[in-house]
Amino acid sequence: MSWSPGECRGQGGPPGDRSALCARLVEKSSTGPAEGQKGDPSPIVTCTASGPALALWQAVQVGDVGSVARILSDDCAGLAPDSVFDTSDPERWRDFRYNIRALRLWSLTYEEELTTPLHVAATRGHVDILRLLLQRRARPDSAPGGRTALHEACSAGRASCAHVLLVAGADPDLPDQDGKRPLHLCGGFGALECAELLLKFGARVDARSEEEDETPLHVAARHGHVELVELLLRRGACPNARDAVGCTPLLVACEAHCLDPDNAEATAARCLQLCHLLLLAGADADAADQDKRRPLHLACRHGHTAVVELLLSYGVSTNTMDYGGHTALHYALQGPAMTMAQSPECVVRALLNHGAVRIWPGALPKVLARWYTSPRTVEVLMNTYCVVQLPEEAIGLVPPETLQEHCRFYSSLFALVRQPRSLQHLSRCALRTHLAAQLPHALSRLPLPPRLLRYLQLEFEDVLY
Repeated sequence: MSWSPGECRGQGGPPGDRSALCARLVEKSSTGPAEGQKGDPSPIVTCTASGPALALWQAVQVGDVGSVARILSDDCAGLAPDSVFDTSDPERWRDFRYNIRALRLWSLTYEEELTTPLHVAATRGHVDILRLLLQRRARPDSAPGGRTALHEACSAGRASCAHVLLVAGADPDLPDQDGKRPLHLCGGFGALECAELLLKFGARVDARSEEEDETPLHVAARHGHVELVELLLRRGACPNARDAVGCTPLLVACEAHCLDPDNAEATAARCLQLCHLLLLAGADADAADQDKRRPLHLACRHGHTAVVELLLSYGVSTNTMDYGGHTALHYALQGPAMTMAQSPECVVRALLNHGAVRIWPGALPKVLARWYTSPRTVEVLMNTYCVVQLPEEAIGLVPPETLQEHCRFYSSLFALVRQPRSLQHLSRCALRTHLAAQLPHALSRLPLPPRLLRYLQLEFEDVLY
């Protein structure tokens, strides 16, 4: 099939860009194979609302293997099994797209400028069509739009398609236009099976993306894919690999999994599993990124109470600062509003019970103004001081409806402003101050009744004495 740059110049973008692209493809077709591909690249096909090109496209969309075989066998059609379809020209493809919508045939790749039947079949899971195209010598590593069919299959979680492509010789480590390899893209319900296949066929478990410098373990941790993280670690993935900004997979896991208010319990459990797996595999619990942020900082910012307690059990310091001078307690108190729906008081209490330095008393009004909807957060902070160090006008920081809702607590709080606390509380403060850095280890060893021990550990009472 003959074609020229003018035939594939799109009307929807800068003419010069499309012309330059087509000129490069012409040059490649005449001088040799394109990079990352085998054999000569196929010509770009443009079509209207009728004709064999449209018929081929529709047949691939619906998985009609008989029609695909018939069209490809028709010499008059002039279509190759890996014909490249240019879908970027709205004038040429307007009617075509209308027909596709009318038939409710939505392709995940039809909006790409350049794609092939092989890519569409891999995305939609049409294994029989994939086999037919490959038998007709479609090139498994063809990537006219920047991705191979294997990238598309792994991204959609089509393990059966990925297997067919790999058996046909698809490169399991070829980067796409964004520098990501198939193992970085594994998604959907078949992600784990796709990853197992890629590793079986020689994909490198620690292969890096070209811009972010991420390993597949980084990506799996970000997406919360516990089973995939477990697989990659079992196959030798480095738990302390760093990306372009110095993040390890543990940092990524703590940063990415903000608790979803609609599914907080499941998300929190998944985040804890991820961190537990990484730490058991040897991840550095105190590794810092380029801004000196550590896993504890990020877990506190997103309200991951269980993760905070897990990291503290590994002996990380509560008072290490990032480049901005913020400690984990600062992160906990300055986190996004989403964390307010969780249990920020538990994070703050865990930090204080592990030796976190108290915040400057002058900042307490700011804390009250931000956390008045979480009285227990205010309570646990106030219980680390011998007196309630708030100005008398601080009562104006709490809305009347909140004062009424939590009347008992706020009445006790503002009644104690600049007043002495109870002797029992003063004794607690004195003992905690005396233990200082040994606080987390010493408290549990004291021969005290459980109730008194919980009191020393700042048990919530919903009132101040």
